[in-house]
Amino acid sequence: MSSCPEFGRVVPLTRVGSEPYRQELVATEAERAALAHRFGLVSLDRLAAEVELIREPAGTILLTAAFEAVFEQECIVTLDPVAGSVSEWFKLRYGAPEQEADAPAGDDDPAFEPLGGDAIDIGEAIAQEFSLALPPFPRAADATLEIDDPETPGDGPFAALEKLRRGQPQ
Repeated sequence: MSSCPEFGRVVPLTRVGSEPYRQELVATEAERAALAHRFGLVSLDRLAAEVELIREPAGTILLTAAFEAVFEQECIVTLDPVAGSVSEWFKLRYGAPEQEADAPAGDDDPAFEPLGGDAIDIGEAIAQEFSLALPPFPRAADATLEIDDPETPGDGPFAALEKLRRGQPQ
């Protein structure tokens, strides 16, 4: 992975206090092209997000984000472009690595992301969550997969044994 993310939007931790820090993000044409290449998409026509960061009493930072994307992927059967869209939201909790042990870890709790510096790249967080929301096996509605007929019971490696079991001549 490159050291400069395709959709980097770095927020210094000094800008995050007890009052929510909010930002709207819209990927540029160049950023969308780079993200499409990164995620193996035919195209990424839109990626927009609304992000909120707030410092929690324990010193961790809670990121809450919602994003929308419009894209095209290759059909796994025909390789033709398949239009898709996704609208998701997520939460992440950021903190010093030693805070991870104290972070809530239930099913409804946000995933913990250790902070490695003095900023959070909210654009990269959006890009990663977008990649997880993509359909893993896109398929055009009219795509059909032609499969050879399965072996008939009289064929295959155990056909002779089946005939012996039934008492049929070989």
